[in-house]
Parts: sequence; C-alpha cells; structure tokens
Amino acid sequence: MSERTLASSVAPAAIPAAPVTARRLLRLCGGLSAALLATLLLSLSAGTIPVGPHRVLLMLLEPVLPLPAIWTPTEAAAVLVLRLPRALLAGLVGASLAIAGGAFQAMSRNPLADPFILGVSSGAAFGVVVAVLLGVGPGGAGAVLAPLFGFAGALLAALVVYRLASVDARLPVETLLLAGVAVSLFFASAIMLVSALVPAVELQGIVFSLMGNLAPRGPAAVAAVAACLAVGSAVLLAVAQPLNVLALGEEAAAALGVEVERAKRVVFVAASLVTGAAVSVSGSVAFVGLMVPHAARLLFGPDNRVLLPASLLMGAIFLMAADVVARLVAAPAELPVGVITAFCGAPFFAVLLRRRARGGAR
Repeated sequence: MSERTLASSVAPAAIPAAPVTARRLLRLCGGLSAALLATLLLSLSAGTIPVGPHRVLLMLLEPVLPLPAIWTPTEAAAVLVLRLPRALLAGLVGASLAIAGGAFQAMSRNPLADPFILGVSSGAAFGVVVAVLLGVGPGGAGAVLAPLFGFAGALLAALVVYRLASVDARLPVETLLLAGVAVSLFFASAIMLVSALVPAVELQGIVFSLMGNLAPRGPAAVAAVAACLAVGSAVLLAVAQPLNVLALGEEAAAALGVEVERAKRVVFVAASLVTGAAVSVSGSVAFVGLMVPHAARLLFGPDNRVLLPASLLMGAIFLMAADVVARLVAAPAELPVGVITAFCGAPFFAVLLRRRARGGAR
C-alpha cells in the first residue's frame, strides 16, 4: 500500500457524495454476516477434538429441525458447552471494541485512536478491578454490575483524555496520543497498586479479570454484554451522519447545523459503554479498535453510515478468528487472545504511525 493510498484513506471525509442506499447496506451487511457465520463454524469446528463443519451445522439446527444425531456426546459437549459460548463472547467483544474504535477515530478525526491507545480500556479495567474488590462476582447480579463498573471507568478515562488533549476546541494527534498514554499508565499503575495490597485470593480474581482472555462466562454475562452492545451501537449509528459532517472541521460542522459538543458527548458515552462491557468480560484486548476500523475504511470508504456497521461485523469476525489461533497455536494449551491481537496490532500501529509521520513531514 502506497503512502498516497494511506493518506487518502485517512484524510478527513466531507459529506459523502454517493448516497448510502438501503440496497448497498443490505449487500454489505449480508456479505459480512455470511463471513461471520463461516468464521463461527470454523471456531466451533477447530480444537483438540476436531468436529466437521457439517456436524456442527447439524448440531446448531437440531433444536428446530428433526435431524438425526450423527455426532458423539463428546463432540456435542465440546461444541455446544465449551466452544459456542466462547465464540459468541469473542464476537460480542470484537464487535464492541471495533465499533468503539471507529467512533473514536471519527470523532477525533484521527485514525490512530482506539479504546486501548486512548486509555479507555485501562479505565474500564480499573472499574472491573474495583468491582472485584467490592465482591462483584461473574454470576447473578454481578453479570450486570460488572459492565456498569467497567462503563464508569471507561467513561472517566475518556473524559480525562479529552480534557487533557483538547487545545482551543481541537484534538491534535500528538496531544491526543500522549494524553491517552498518560491516562493508560495512570490506571495501569492504580491497578498494580491495588494488586500489591490485596490478599492473594482477591488477587487471583483480579488477574483472571484482566488477562485478555475469553474464558466461558454465564449466559447472564453474555446477555449483559449483548445488551450494552445493542444500545451503544444503536446510539453510535444514529450519530453517523453528524460524524461525517464533523470530518469537515468543528467550525464548518457547527455552521452546517451540527451540535458539535453534543455529538462528542454522545460518542464518548456510547463508546465507553460498549468498551466497558467488553472489558468487563474479557479484560484488555489490545488493538482491535485500531486495526478493524482502519481496514473497514480502506475497504468501504470513510462514510460512517457504512464504516460503523462494517467495523462492528468485521470486529466480531477478527476476534473470533484470533481466538481460534489462540486455541490452536499452542494446543493443548490456550493462549490469551490478547496476546494474538497484540502481536498483530503493535506492528500495525508502528507502521501506521511511521507513515503518518512521513506524510506530515512533507
């Protein structure tokens, strides 16, 4: 990819010239949904107990269709009890982080922004640690309370980053990144301080909550994350067109009738909600919100009415596929999925940052 192509892909987008038709959205979402279903079948088929995709499909259809059981009880347990909840969780977390990253990038007009780099994930992780210290467990009411604590931490971090980075109502790239790093380090230090002071029993719960893994959770936790994603993504999609206009610059957007500060607040709250819910069940999974929206922008253009739903579906596909790699690369042991995303994301971020620096120097 040339620097010219990269620059055109990340340049601020004006109001889209080509209208977004229902047919185009349906075609895009249909294609990505088909890819998501294929990835789901791959995730359910792959493992130390391999199960053919056709058997997996029959298992999933068996509750609604009278089909012969051609699978063994061991295969059924591996697919339905172990892999299916994990795959669903991976899809929800990936979708949440990707649409939050896309919204942060559109709001800040900066393709380097994402919940992890901006410190929002660290704030959410701190909120989850506070929940663990207060005895909020993964089951029962804790399935709903943990995402709320994560949301509060994520929102606090996002507000602090915005206040630190804002210069004359603008968000310069360098200031935004430095503010995100500073806030991320602060919350990481706070987590380490808490970890050093708590008893060993509670420390185990904190470490488990922050490993960046997709260990199976109860249905209540999965439902809570799904609800947060549904609400947050609906809000973000509702402000997609104002975000398009905001790409012209804050003054121009205000002149065209966009309530700039209100749009920013909506993005901060909705993106923090989905990020906090995702971190509450998976820990900090790095760089999903950076890589996926950027890839969606290259494939489908900068129109947020297309970019945000594409990011949501592509995020689910990416993290589900990354989880398959995490389960297979060191089988029978399993790596935290955050290790896989970090190995992919760190070089991606370095290359993107370097190319932006070269472009700015010209």
